[in-house]
Amino acid sequence: MRAKFLLITFLLLFLPVNQVFAHGGGSGEAVEPLGVEKDATIFTQEVNKDLLKVLPFKDTEDFKNAQEGFIARGENVIKDGDGNIIFSTKEFDFMQDLKSKAPATVNPSLWRQMLLVNITGLFKVHDHIYQVRNYDLSNLTVIEGKSGLIIMDPLVSAEAAKAALDLYFEHRPKKPVVAVIYSHSHVDHFGGVRGIVDAADLKVGKVKIFAPDDFMENAIAENVMAGNAMSRRASYMYGNVLPKNAKGNIGAGLGSTTSSGQVTLAVPTNIIKEDWEEHVIDGLHFEFQLTQNTEAPSEMHYYIEEYRALCPAENVNHTMHNLYTLRGAKVRDSKVWAKHIDNMLLEWGHKSDVLFAPHHWPSWGTENIKKHVAKQRDTYKYLHDQVLRLANHGYTMDEIGDMVKLPAELDNNWASHGYYGSISHNARAIYNFYLGYFDGNPAHLHKLPPEAAGKKYVEFMGGADNVIKQATKTYANGEYRWTAEVLSHVVFADPDNQKAKDLLADTLEQLGYVAESGPWRNFYLSGARELRAGVKVVSTPNTASPDIVQNMSVTMILDYMGVRLNPEKAAGKMMKIGFNFTDTNELYTLILQNSTLNNRIGLEDDSDSIIITTRATLNEIMLGKLTVEKGLENGAIKVDGTKGKFSELQGMLDEFEFWFNLVTP
Repeated sequence: MRAKFLLITFLLLFLPVNQVFAHGGGSGEAVEPLGVEKDATIFTQEVNKDLLKVLPFKDTEDFKNAQEGFIARGENVIKDGDGNIIFSTKEFDFMQDLKSKAPATVNPSLWRQMLLVNITGLFKVHDHIYQVRNYDLSNLTVIEGKSGLIIMDPLVSAEAAKAALDLYFEHRPKKPVVAVIYSHSHVDHFGGVRGIVDAADLKVGKVKIFAPDDFMENAIAENVMAGNAMSRRASYMYGNVLPKNAKGNIGAGLGSTTSSGQVTLAVPTNIIKEDWEEHVIDGLHFEFQLTQNTEAPSEMHYYIEEYRALCPAENVNHTMHNLYTLRGAKVRDSKVWAKHIDNMLLEWGHKSDVLFAPHHWPSWGTENIKKHVAKQRDTYKYLHDQVLRLANHGYTMDEIGDMVKLPAELDNNWASHGYYGSISHNARAIYNFYLGYFDGNPAHLHKLPPEAAGKKYVEFMGGADNVIKQATKTYANGEYRWTAEVLSHVVFADPDNQKAKDLLADTLEQLGYVAESGPWRNFYLSGARELRAGVKVVSTPNTASPDIVQNMSVTMILDYMGVRLNPEKAAGKMMKIGFNFTDTNELYTLILQNSTLNNRIGLEDDSDSIIITTRATLNEIMLGKLTVEKGLENGAIKVDGTKGKFSELQGMLDEFEFWFNLVTP
């Protein structure tokens, strides 16, 4: 039981690591079409055709830049040591014809973006800067120093990073990796580090690793407490449950998908703590700008003096990014984000010849760079200011989400379009950041939950049959947003009503076909699939990583136990359990009272029992290499005081089901 508890705790924390830390998704077994996917309706086709008339599709500059410096495509199927496919661009080969028009089932603006994103291979960015793109969600950037290589953001997994660096070595001199830069604390920017850096070199300090302040805390801790719910929602956001085709998953706007190999982490040796810092790395002069609480809580930009090259991390992209991510996370500060971009522009914009980033393709030429960066800055600042202007006029979050429109100068800028974020949910995010979810209307203060409300709505609207009858008419008229809203009430009132579920699925499907945002499309189409076929378990990434486990604090583990405590099972119980980790000299106490579980650093004198072990033993248990029972037998674990208290506590902890329903009760 003890072993099961600890292993479950580990799995719930780290099974979805590549989703919990900001992005997510995963390659794996192909998902087959259901065979019931519908074609685009005439209304959907008209919406998508209209975009061809108003957006600047004749502007092909991005295609030129995305293919600039192309050297080789390389191997497009990456496997792990057991021969399992962990990333494959072949899944998206149906999109490779750059001259192809968007199918009727895809928003043409999103289709254009994903054609660009799926341009794969090794590219020359500068005489001494190269990128491998679309070997994972992010780019692997190789900067050639005086004696070796400086790698920026080594992808999600070790296997993908190794494959990317191998492609580079096929076409460039093979030199040692002397430094790694983590631009920020999301997993697709550090997870593959051990695929490109030799463990022995790390151990003896041959490789320097640069990262922004608070990197380790944020890389491990961000969003862990709600990780199970976030990861389930991420399975929608990244289209994990969808087939790769024109009626399914075509990518996520920021990238195609993520690799599903081994996530690793090497501890940084050099932390950027000041707002502006300079370092010489392998003979090159790097200037760093700390940009905390922007796209990630721990992030930084940098400039390479000798190459007149600028990297804005993930704060400048060829898309509007998320101020709030649909998988769920803390809202990001759009004002701070815009301010950091502006400071970067002032400091380095006038002396940059090339701008490259960990996603998408570069920009060349000082004036082009300044224009691109300024429009990214203005996109986030415009949203921030207009949301608050409208809020101060008394408009609510949902009203503002529909009211804000970009000015023509930004709307005609492809990089301001919401392929990953969206105006709608970013506007709501800004409102929520300042004012919270409540719109001030007391009728909305204590609304009924979905199931209870659904039954009342259906009753008031004359019963399920009448609602479906009316919804059939609104669907036929192309009123998909309203149709989805009313049918959702029927489904929550009567989840066995397959007629309502099928019509709702058809409706969500059409909404997905017109969505410009990759995550919006994936959410709509995933919801349609779940309504038609129920919840289906798909493969999940292998993230049981020793690097992640050993860098996870004991406090984090104990805090998460508090999240899992079932108050009914803990009612009236009181206990104190101490932990003594003899190898790290760490002491902790768990305190249960008032159906609440707190933890403190240090041992309490009146603890009921004390578990004496090592952090190394805990790591072994969490990785499934040792059971608690075996640890007790071989002396790796000892208990001082009352036996059985920890087992009693374990019985009060919930186990979370990952594949819970999203579109039905």
